[in-house]
Amino acid sequence: MSTGAELLRTHGLRVTRPRLAVLEVLAAGGHLEVDEIARQVRTRLDSVSTQAVYDVLGALSRAGLARRIEPAGSPARFEARVGDNHHHIVCRGCGQIADVDCAVGEPPCLTPSSAHGFALDEAEITFWGLCPPCQSQRDADIST
Repeated sequence: MSTGAELLRTHGLRVTRPRLAVLEVLAAGGHLEVDEIARQVRTRLDSVSTQAVYDVLGALSRAGLARRIEPAGSPARFEARVGDNHHHIVCRGCGQIADVDCAVGEPPCLTPSSAHGFALDEAEITFWGLCPPCQSQRDADIST
């Protein structure tokens, strides 16, 4: 398993404490907003600005070490799971996000009716619904 420093070097990035801290936060999993990433990074470093975290996330995303997702109506989120063309499911009630593996077969998972001359390599799909706790709350609200 590669260390954060090895990953950064392999992807042509300088090794810095903020980059290592952001990688560590992302490696713990989840689909985190920038403010949450910055909060967790600050527990690892003496101080870091939110702008510095944005800069690090931009560099990591461009290098393929982080993925930025933007569910409609939500702030950008970041995750460490990259390169596998997975999708997401978002709860309309609480905003919880979960990973969904490729919908069907080989990437890009879906074949559009027309690619308009594009060479397709990825499909970004967001499924929407209610998570189990939100379903239970909705059902409780309906029955009262």
